Parts: sequence; structure tokens; C-alpha cells
Amino acid sequence: MQMDEYKIPLTKIIEEFDLEKIYEPNDLDSVMINSTDINRPGLQMVGFFDYFDNNRIQVMGKVEFNYLEQFTSDKRTEKIEQLLSQKIPALIITRGLQIFPEMMELAEKYNVPLLRSETATSSFISALIAYLNVQLAPRRTRHGVLVEVYGEGILILGESGVGKSETAIELVKRGHRLVADDAVEIKRVSDKTLVGSSPEIIRHFVELRGIGIIDVKEIFGIGAVKDTENINMIIHLEPWEEGKMYDRLGMVDEYTNIMGINVPSLTIPVKLGRNLAVIVEVAAMNNRQKRMGYNAAVELNNRLMSQMESQLNF
Repeated sequence: MQMDEYKIPLTKIIEEFDLEKIYEPNDLDSVMINSTDINRPGLQMVGFFDYFDNNRIQVMGKVEFNYLEQFTSDKRTEKIEQLLSQKIPALIITRGLQIFPEMMELAEKYNVPLLRSETATSSFISALIAYLNVQLAPRRTRHGVLVEVYGEGILILGESGVGKSETAIELVKRGHRLVADDAVEIKRVSDKTLVGSSPEIIRHFVELRGIGIIDVKEIFGIGAVKDTENINMIIHLEPWEEGKMYDRLGMVDEYTNIMGINVPSLTIPVKLGRNLAVIVEVAAMNNRQKRMGYNAAVELNNRLMSQMESQLNF
């Protein structure tokens, strides 16, 4: 398993949010963003730079512009220079506001990309943070299969040859969707959410022993695949071991920890004649019921306890 810290080029953000390039340095392609945090430099406009992180993208809106408008050109230059001299990765102006001439001159002087968006400041910052949380999320790659079953993201793990890919194909035939086969890239996009996807080079391809590589999208149609999906449950497939005790009631919830997040999990023994696709479907529906507050095993136990109490009282 591998987990890395990621960076993305500023040009990718410019393209994603359709930002207007007011000033574009010659080395724009080399500007990399590695922080998911965004800063509105209100405090910096009044000269407070304690704890200032110059790795963050800086965003100015109407509030900052109204503040700067009240000053003379020299004083405005002084305040803007305090910020742009910090070697920030970019300054983005929102609401399509008219750029101050002093801001343009200082962006050129300190080689800071100066960009503009027509979007309202709060909306733009929210969208940018959400985008960066996904793009810069810590991630790991696991050997397995990720499918969407009844809206639940199911990560199927197990040793090579246990039947993960075959199960995925059977699920696709039954109307569910494939996200990744063989290698699943898992991103931790928040303290509670894991998102899985496939490496682009093998996206929508599945290897079936005895047949070879197949393209699921071409064979079953665009509705049979999906690029990303939250991981709501993990199913471990393992060869059936005679004599091994397997959970038959499901009274105790099991979890698998991935990057600090506990994901509900099951261990399903694989035996000749078992329909794994149907079992995965039922597991997905049962997991959804549990998240909605209903646990069939607990309900059955409560009924049994009530019956025993009534017999004892009789």
C-alpha cells in the first residue's frame, strides 16, 4: 500500500474554474499548489502576517477592494505589496472586479499570477476548497475491485484468483456499475469519506482468466461504468475453510481501517456453488438499512428475548 502527498499545477485550476488570466508569468506551468486551504487576506491588508501561510492561494473580493479603494495610490501600493512580496502561488479576484493598476504592476514585479473569476467570493472559495480536497487528498492504491451496487460503493478485496473480477462482471450483468478492477485508487477526501477510482490507463477494463482483457464500457454500455464512487463497505473474499467459524448472525459489526477511517466490512467465504453477486447485492442493501438505523440481527435478537421473557413470565 502506498500513500503520497500530492500537488496539482495552477494551470489545472485555471482550466477547471475558467479563470481569466490578468497577469501570466512566464513560469506559470511550473506553479504547483499543495495546500487545500484558501486565504482571504483581510488581516494582511492591515499588516498582520503572523502565522501567514504563503503556500495558500489568496482570494480577494468586494470587501477587500472596498477597503483598498479608500486609500491613495501610494498607500494602496504599500498594502498590496506587503501581500504580493510573500511569494504566494496566486492571487484570484472574484466578482469580475476591476483590477487596480497598482495590483497589476506589483504582480509583474513579484511574478505572481493574477487571475479573475466572475463568481461571487463565498461560492468560489467553497467550490475551490471542495475541488482541492479531492485533488490533493491523501491516497492509497489497493488490489481489489470497486463496484456500485444499489447506490452503495462496495470495495471487494481478496487474494488473486478468488473471484473478484468474475463477481464484478456478474454484478454488471445484473445492472450495477463497475468503478475499478485490479487496482483501486482510494482518496481520503474528508475525515469521514473515502472515494475510490481506477487508474486512468486501466479504467473500465477487466481481466478475466481464460478470456483475457475486456472493455466493460464497450461491451455493456456507458451505463455499466462509473469513474468514482464513495467507499461505503468492504467485502473480503476468502476461500472456504472447512471447520472455520464464520459469523452467521451479524450481531457484531466489523470494520476495516483505511487511512484512519473505519469502513464497515464483511468476510465472505467462497465456495463452489455460492452466488457471490447475489450475496454482494444483499450485503449492500443490508448495509444501507444499517446506516438508516435498522439492523436485522438486532431485531431478531430482540424478538427472541421478548419471547423468552414472555415464556418465563407465563
